[in-house]
Amino acid sequence: MARAHLPLNALRAFESSARHLSFTLAADELNVTQAAVSQQVRGLEARLGVALFRRLPRGLALSDEGQALLPVLAESFGRMEAVVQQFDNGQFFEVLTVGVVGTFAVGWLLPRLRLFQQGCPFVDLRLMTHNNVVDLAGEGLDFAIRFGDGNWPGLKAEHLMAAPLSVLCAPAIAARIVRPRDLAQQTLLRSYRAEDWPAWFAAAGAACPAIRGPVFDSSRLMVEAAMQGAGVALAPASMFERELDEGRLVRPLSTEVMTGSYWLVRLKSRKPSAAMEAFRRWLLDYIEASSIAR
Repeated sequence: MARAHLPLNALRAFESSARHLSFTLAADELNVTQAAVSQQVRGLEARLGVALFRRLPRGLALSDEGQALLPVLAESFGRMEAVVQQFDNGQFFEVLTVGVVGTFAVGWLLPRLRLFQQGCPFVDLRLMTHNNVVDLAGEGLDFAIRFGDGNWPGLKAEHLMAAPLSVLCAPAIAARIVRPRDLAQQTLLRSYRAEDWPAWFAAAGAACPAIRGPVFDSSRLMVEAAMQGAGVALAPASMFERELDEGRLVRPLSTEVMTGSYWLVRLKSRKPSAAMEAFRRWLLDYIEASSIAR
């Protein structure tokens, strides 16, 4: 059947009737009469040479042929509707879905989001936060921004920025911390990465005390607890520049340790779209320009 001769009105009438199992409800949805819907469906059945519905005394039921046709049409009309909705005032908007580890989202991306929107107005950006556990395919993500070593099977990873960890705490607690060994008297807040504090103490040349502070699945949440006086956090200071500048957070010791970086990742099997390439280019160019400016 040539595409130019596809009976689109009849197919739409069938798809709506099949979803509702009612010609009357389909007519209301399509803003036509019930007789018009019934006629369109009968014409489609005649054209295909099969019955798509079983007409029952109290309604409709799909035939085997109708059940085979419905999911194909539902997906096709859904995709067409999604594309049409991307046009607004004569401009095409391309959806881009990005999963971002929460610390990077709040500490770096959100303060610069307006600049991206100004530079790439055709991108309809959808942001989803995660705690570094993400399934790009399962969650329908185009990109993810993750913290780690960049080695994730099946993913193409591009380095964004280093993220050395520093000791961070509230001003009142910072006043009691002069040397690394002073931390042994404080509650040391922990992330899900158990090796962070031992690695920091090794870099500082000090013995690592027993660490029994509460565990957080987000550095952002851990540092918020530190600002409220719950203990001392170990997190990337570059993601908390605003809090440090405002004096709500203090970095009492200069030692830092590198346990990972931030990476932009996508599925190796995913061909980049125009929106993906625009976001990637903006992100890398902005980070490079900021690095040169320093």
